[in-house]
Amino acid sequence: MSMWSTIELAGHDCEVFEPTQPSEHQYVIVYLHGVSGEWLNDKPVFTEQFERFGLRVIGPRTQRSWWSDRICDEFDTQKTAESFVKDDVMCHIQDHWGVTTPRVALLGTSMGGQGALRLSYKYPGLFPVVAAISPAIDYHLRMKQGIDETLPQMYDDPEVARQDSALLHIHPLNWPRHQFFCCDPVDSYWFEGVDRLQMKLYSLGVPHEYDFETSAGGHGFAYYNVQAQKAVEFLVERMEQERLRLPVA
Repeated sequence: MSMWSTIELAGHDCEVFEPTQPSEHQYVIVYLHGVSGEWLNDKPVFTEQFERFGLRVIGPRTQRSWWSDRICDEFDTQKTAESFVKDDVMCHIQDHWGVTTPRVALLGTSMGGQGALRLSYKYPGLFPVVAAISPAIDYHLRMKQGIDETLPQMYDDPEVARQDSALLHIHPLNWPRHQFFCCDPVDSYWFEGVDRLQMKLYSLGVPHEYDFETSAGGHGFAYYNVQAQKAVEFLVERMEQERLRLPVA
C-alpha cells in the first residue's frame, strides 16, 4: 500500500510518501512547502500523481524560513533551511533509498516554489530538474509591508532580501537544464515577480517552460491542485531525460 508517514531528520520533521510500486528508476521528489506550511499528505490530487508514477516524496518542514541560506530561529538556530535540504535531505535520500542526482527533482509551492528555483539556480549540478507552482519570487515585499515576522530576523532590510531572491541567483552560463514554473494570471500579489523571472530567462536564452494562462482562483491549493499533474509530469519526463543523458567528456 502507498502511504504517507512522518520521520525526524536532524531534529526536524519531514513528511514522506512511499508509493505502492516505486518507479523502475527509483525517482524521488523533494517537496518544499509554502509559508503557511501545508502538508501534502491530505492533498489527494498530489498523492494521486505521486502514486501514478511510483514516486517517492520527502517534504522537509522548515517553518517560515523562506528556504534561504540565512538562519531562521523559527526553524533552527544553527542550521539554515538551504543547508538542511542540500545536505541532510539529500544524504537521507542517498542513504535510505540509494538515489542520487539526477534521479531527484525539486517541487515547490509559493514560498517553496521560490525556494526550489533558488536552490536549482545556485546548485544546478545538484538540482537540474525543478518545478515551481506560484513561486513567491518577490518575497521582500512582505518585509516592506511588515507582514512577515521571520524575514526581518534574516535580512537587514528589504533590498538585502531582494538581492537574495531567485531572480538574482540566475547564472547566464550555468543553470538547471529543466525548469517549469506557473502562476495564475489573477494572482495579483505574486504574478509580477514570476513574469519578470520569465522575461529574464528569455533574455538570457535560458531554456524553460511556463504556464501563465491557466487560472483557478489565484494563489492557493485550488490553483496548485489544477497544476499538480502538469508539474509532476514535467518532473518525471525530465528526470528520465537526465537519466539517459550522456556524460560530458
